[in-house]
Amino acid sequence: MTIDALALAQDLIRCPSITPQDAGALDTLETPLKSAGFATWRLPFAEAGYPDIDNLFARVGTGGPHFCYAGHTDVVPVGDRQAWSFDPFAGIVEDGLLKGRGACDMKGSVAAFAAAAAGFVDRHGRDFGGSISLLITGDEEAEAVNGTRKVLAWMAENGHTPDAALVGEPSCPERLGEMMKIGRRGSVTAELTVEGLQGHVAYPDRTDNAANRMVRVLQRLIAQPLDAGTAHFVASNLEVVSVDVGNTAFNVVPARAVAKIACRYNDLHTGDAIIARIRAAAEAENARYTLKAHKSGDCFLTEPGPLSDMVQAAVKDVTGMQPELSTTGGTSDARFIKDYCPVVEFGLVNKTIHKVDEHVAAADVTRLAEIYLGVLERFFDRRA
Repeated sequence: MTIDALALAQDLIRCPSITPQDAGALDTLETPLKSAGFATWRLPFAEAGYPDIDNLFARVGTGGPHFCYAGHTDVVPVGDRQAWSFDPFAGIVEDGLLKGRGACDMKGSVAAFAAAAAGFVDRHGRDFGGSISLLITGDEEAEAVNGTRKVLAWMAENGHTPDAALVGEPSCPERLGEMMKIGRRGSVTAELTVEGLQGHVAYPDRTDNAANRMVRVLQRLIAQPLDAGTAHFVASNLEVVSVDVGNTAFNVVPARAVAKIACRYNDLHTGDAIIARIRAAAEAENARYTLKAHKSGDCFLTEPGPLSDMVQAAVKDVTGMQPELSTTGGTSDARFIKDYCPVVEFGLVNKTIHKVDEHVAAADVTRLAEIYLGVLERFFDRRA
């Protein structure tokens, strides 16, 4: 069975699957995959304090080698709906553009996965000497607690661990084919609270100014760059994104100061080391403090080699461009997959992700399916 990538992308966009809602998106994907010969598993996961999430795993073939396409069908909210020039969930194709929330992030890629996999099976039959799978979550745009990480654990427990994977996150800045991702910087967010003693500004000897103490702590953190970058990564950056003392008066010394800190770090650091750095700065100023920190994923790198070479070659065949190997951008679910197998990321142009009037060139969805098919041909060594 053939799958039309563009038509499937339109159908997926018509499902308003804002995290944690599925809104029929996984059904829309599962039905053509079943018709194409894939075995499918719906994997709902729950955890206290987080929304329940449904996920989909689909596989054709039972042996190795095993190639996995990974992505998500959940999308971010539309924001001000009146600001859109079209219905964000109509899934229209107009003026050569596929328009709607999720068009490039990343329902276009998910549809291209399905079209490529079905096309490969049509061409070579189900007994092609390996396995192809799709790992599709509904929990990528939010906390990512009940999504890819738990699906991967289920896959490992049930004999589905892949040998290589490609995540379809939109990776190209301006034109399809420009860039692929072979790693990501790590991410830490932290909320630091420094306690002091409130009092009148005219009697500083009777107070302990939490704002002043916080300023000194933050100065320790930002005084020197973390590093100058490495062979595959740009420099790490630690940013103070908010400082608040909740004080509206000019004659009162604040008793508490709260700072929010975000750090994106390269392979010279770990999340635990960044958190320890923040603690050390507070302790160096003898601060009475509390720290709430979260590490969403450590830095990782898939060294350039066979997997990136295959993807680059498939991209060049279709677009004529040799994609740059990059580690820029935010985090993705590849941070979980890298614990199980080599993983790279390649997808559509990312200029309008999360924006009003999200769109992508309609022809790029079809070309992306061709690229993904070319990756499979190379992975299974089925090129003529």
